[in-house]
Amino acid sequence: MHTPILGAVIALVLWTFVMWFWLYATRLPAVIKGKIVYDPNRPPSEFMDRIPPSVRWKADNYNHLHEQPTIFYAVAITLALLAAGGGINATLAWIYVGLRVAHSLVQATVNKPMLRFAIFVAASIVLLILAVNAALILFSAPGA
Repeated sequence: MHTPILGAVIALVLWTFVMWFWLYATRLPAVIKGKIVYDPNRPPSEFMDRIPPSVRWKADNYNHLHEQPTIFYAVAITLALLAAGGGINATLAWIYVGLRVAHSLVQATVNKPMLRFAIFVAASIVLLILAVNAALILFSAPGA
């Protein structure tokens, strides 16, 4: 089954890998330059504290891409299975992906918390609308 919403799903998955590459492209040189040795007997926070903040921001964002977006994946795939992955739902899905990319870029570069928060709230509202759309379709279906 191919529905337009699945394009947004794959785009966000691929974006997550962009952040993964960016994370290691900045972390490895920082570790080498700082002669930082990971000691498994010490808390991981001690390792992270030795990495410059601008480098940590990429790792923080990569982790964030494994949090709320998991709800997006579930909702988008549900909409696809309900044959409701086109039209407004596909548009909303792409808006969500765009907002998550914007969130990543802000966090990974300038890391302005209020701007990040505003983008996060906007993305959350879009995701909520998608989830409500899925619930309305699912629970209004015959036999629901």
